[in-house]
This record gives sequence, structure tokens and C-alpha cells, in this order.
Amino acid sequence: MIRVLVWNEFMHEKDEDNKASSIYPDGIHNYIAGFLGKEEDIEVSTATLDDENCGITKERLENTDVIIWWGHCGHHKVPDEVAVLVQEAVLNGMGAIFLHSAHKSKPFMRLMGTSCSLTWRESDDLERVWVNVPSHPIAQGIGRYFELPGEETYGEPFGIPTPDELIFTGWFEGGEVFRSGCTWTRDNGRVFYFQPGHETYPTYKNPDVQKIILNAVRWCNPVIRIPDAMDCPCLPRVHSFNK
Repeated sequence: MIRVLVWNEFMHEKDEDNKASSIYPDGIHNYIAGFLGKEEDIEVSTATLDDENCGITKERLENTDVIIWWGHCGHHKVPDEVAVLVQEAVLNGMGAIFLHSAHKSKPFMRLMGTSCSLTWRESDDLERVWVNVPSHPIAQGIGRYFELPGEETYGEPFGIPTPDELIFTGWFEGGEVFRSGCTWTRDNGRVFYFQPGHETYPTYKNPDVQKIILNAVRWCNPVIRIPDAMDCPCLPRVHSFNK
């Protein structure tokens, strides 16, 4: 079984004046968990900002194979200590998928080590997501491209390290292009960033988007989990920079 933890700040969906409350009344996290949980090889749980310590502990992450992270206006509410736990778990082998505005989440920024800034606008543009690497496991089952009738427009420059693989490129009818699907390896862990998914659009109800997230879960599933040598009691501590 692939043990997946879907994390969501769960703020917009509780605001009756926000369209997200009607599109995802039970929260984006529960919607994603719902379609992933239909797979026989996936065991899924959820966590939100409302949970104690954001639902994140070292022990829970040790029992998580892949974390999916969605955040937007509550990035600052996530304690630094939680971001460090997620970063360290990824370095040790846990997979991580960051969706849409999670590009500015604390865990993603720690893993990238850059500003992770981009340009954006909300104008209901159609987005065409092109498949750059059709042979990649994350792109399996997706055609040459797929379209979203409305999405928040993201544009370059995108302040990220050069991706190991650029799997998808998004084109918006306003003319912007964006690196919409990127992968990195961080020590023993795999990271995937996927751009579509603004809360006021039913993007996560799109079959191609669901297929990509499912493929990404299986691709991010750890090949190996190895704790940092500095924290491993089975190895001699030759030297430590931490006093």
C-alpha cells in the first residue's frame, strides 16, 4: 500500500462568500482523498491547519510514503517547525507533491532554496497543458495536451531551480506560458510540482488532472527510506557541527 497524506490549509472552502465553498464543500483535501482512495494500492488520510500541529508529526511522516500539499493564503500560519519536519522527511525518502499555490508554501520553499515567486492574474483564461515528456510515468494516460476551460493564470519568470524534468508546460489564452509540471530529487526523496488547481475552479474534478496526481503519487512513492546519518543511532557520530 502507498500511504498518502493529503494536507490542505482548508480556509477558502469554509468561507461562504468564496466559490470554493460550493465547488469543494468538504475541502480540497477530502476531494483529492476521495478519488485517490478508490485505488486498491493507496491508503489515504488528511490533515489541515485546524489540526494540532497542523496534523504533522515526525512519527506520522515516518508512516507516510507521499504527502500532497495544497496551500494559498495560510502559508504564514504553518509553523517553521512543521516545514522542517516535512523537508527532513523528503530528504530521507518521502515523496512530496505540491499543488498550485503551494509553490509559496514553507516546505516547498525550503526544498527549493529559492524565492519560488511567479507572475499571476485571475481572468478565467483557458489553459492548455502540453505534455513535454510523454514517456514519463507521471504523463501516462494523458494525450498530447488537455484543456481546462478556466484557471488562474500563472506566468514566468518562476523562481525555482532548474527542474530535473519539465513534464508539462501550461499555455494560457492571454499568451502566458508556465512550467506547469516539474520534478526534482532532493537527497532520497522525489518532489513534483503541479500548477493547475485554483480553488475557485473545479480543476480537481478534471479526469486528466486526477490521473496526473495519481500517477505522481505512484512515481513519488519512496524507492528507499534512509534517515540522515547524523540522526541514525546505528552509525558512529564521527563529527557534528551542531553543538
